[in-house]
Amino acid sequence: MPIMPDHWIRRMAADLGMIEPFVESQRREGVISYGLSSYGYDARVADEFKIFTNVDNALVDPKSFSETSFVTRRGPVCIIPPNSFVLAHTVEYFRVPRDILVICLGKSTYARCGLIVNVTPLEPEWEGQVTIEISNTTPLPAKVYANEGICQFLFLKGEDAPEVSYADRAGKYMGQRGVALPRL
Repeated sequence: MPIMPDHWIRRMAADLGMIEPFVESQRREGVISYGLSSYGYDARVADEFKIFTNVDNALVDPKSFSETSFVTRRGPVCIIPPNSFVLAHTVEYFRVPRDILVICLGKSTYARCGLIVNVTPLEPEWEGQVTIEISNTTPLPAKVYANEGICQFLFLKGEDAPEVSYADRAGKYMGQRGVALPRL
């Protein structure tokens, strides 16, 4: 399962709209880097954040998730409380080809500050803005910058296309825009 290089990512973005908007090269001057890299694409976090809170003593239940577990904020930065997390989404909209699996890794700049990014794989033929969980593992408040890099996506090409893709089975998170909360 080879990892796909910059020229392939660029071509797929241009020909198939695999990443929109697409940034042709890494932007890093005064910001946490984003854009095309050698073997991946560094995506930006949008300016909408759902900050985890326990004000209403909500129970976290993935089968019956209550939006009262979060406070929604928009802005150029988000302060994540100590030992807590936020949900956010990418600026970019992704369209994954049928023979590709996409893996997400957190950016080292944030990881070195105790902020961990979690995203499940983007399956073949999934599309949408990616919901991102950003965990603050420190005992201090932590800042995340909107419209700057948050994670890197790696594109792995399968030996063959799968028999059934995410689109074929009408996956529940298909075409999502904004932050998508857990669904059953």
